Order: sequence, then structure tokens, then C-alpha cells
Amino acid sequence: MPRIITLNLNGIRSASKKGFFEWMLQQDADVVCVQEVRAQHLDLQQNLFQPEGYYSYFHCAAKKGYSGVGIYSKQKPLQVIMGLGWPEADQEGRYIEAHFSDFCIASIYLPSGTSGELRQAIKFDFLKRYADYLKTLTLKKPKEFIICGDFNIAHRQIDLKNWRGNQKNSGFLPEERAWMDGLFGSLGFFDAFRQINQESEQYTWWSHRGQAWTKNVGWRIDYQIVTSGLQNSIKAASIFKEQRFSDHAPLVIDYDLSGFDKGNLY
Repeated sequence: MPRIITLNLNGIRSASKKGFFEWMLQQDADVVCVQEVRAQHLDLQQNLFQPEGYYSYFHCAAKKGYSGVGIYSKQKPLQVIMGLGWPEADQEGRYIEAHFSDFCIASIYLPSGTSGELRQAIKFDFLKRYADYLKTLTLKKPKEFIICGDFNIAHRQIDLKNWRGNQKNSGFLPEERAWMDGLFGSLGFFDAFRQINQESEQYTWWSHRGQAWTKNVGWRIDYQIVTSGLQNSIKAASIFKEQRFSDHAPLVIDYDLSGFDKGNLY
């Protein structure tokens, strides 16, 4: 039963010092997607960031100490695609996609708009372009897709603690939520976590302010989204909170892919 994990590291060096890689190896995950690596390719070649038993691939930002995404996989992908094809996103290291025989998996880090109108405009542009990208995937539909990452959007009221006070704030704007509606509507993707867990107070990110972690005043902004062929393959989903590696928590999902030829999974 393949296990896939996604986590915004808020800096791979910091997460490593907090025990992330030791925990990761204990999970025996097949694929681990990470975001906000905040390191360059040369830095990431260190053994510290190359856990035994995994192939690793990264798409780093041009700016040092900023953004960046990665994929760790037990099996070697047939192909790895770095970036989305437009410079504004690719220079910030926001997307990486690994292709296996019967499915593809991506690690994505959407822009945040919390720092002001300019970054919010960049975020809206990213959302539009990424929706167009996903349309091409669903039209071609050569394989099933699992897209993991920090979307910087809470979809519904249940997905953040203080939804009333955040309706005019980036991450819960009506336009952002409508985009998520489209993602899980006309674009044909499914929120893997919500397929089997409809409980409230299931968050993956907490502000450093006001004892948010202690009081569980959080947001669910990290997702694994899947194409329709995988909708019924989600068997377990959890948010790991027993140990903190970042201001985000790992989202762990187990899939039953027995419907696929195991020999062709990779």
C-alpha cells in the first residue's frame, strides 16, 4: 500500500535539525514531496539531505534561501519535469513533476499573497495559468496524477479556525476559494484528505503568532489532490502533529493501488 507524504519544510536545514529525515525514514513512505526547501542544488547534494534508499530531485529558486520544491522517491522515475514552463513561476522554484509507468506525482508550492497587492496579483496569475496547465493534463489523461503541496488556500470554512475574520485575507479570499471549487469541480480533481475525513479542526499550518499551535488555531492549506481514477484508492489519511519540523505538519496518505499492475507502478 503506497504511502505518500507532503510537507512544507520552511527550510530544509531547519527541518533536518528538528529530526525530519529520521522521522521520514521511519515512515517508510514511497514518495515524499517537500516545499519551501530554501536551498540551492549544490547545498542539497550533502548526504544530510540525501536519505538512504531514496532518489531525490529538486527545483530550486534562482534566489538563494527562497522557495524551492523537491521529490524523494524509493523508485527512480521514468522522467522528471522541472517547472511549469513560465519564467515567473519557474525562477521561484515552485513545481516539480515525476513520471512513473502508470501515474505521475508533483510537488507544488503556490505563491502567498499575504505580503501585499503585488504578490496577491502574482498569486492570481499563477492560479489562472496553473488551471490551464491542469486542463491540458485532464484532456490528455495519459496517467493518473497525485499533486502534493502547499496551496496557500483554505478551501472551506471547515478548513480554518477563524474563517469569519479571514474572508478578506489572502488564503481565504472568495476568488481563491472559487478557484478551489473549480479544481474540485470542472477540472475533475479530488481532495484526497476530505475523501475520507470530514472532521473539523484538521489543520496543517499554524501562525507563529498568538499561541496558534498551542490553541490549534490553524489552516488546512496543504493538500494531496488526485485525478478521478484514484478517488476510491485513498485508504488512510492523517496529519502528523506529534513532532514539529516546521510551521506546517506532514500530510500522510496511504493509497491502495492494487487495481494497477504492481510491476508497472514504477
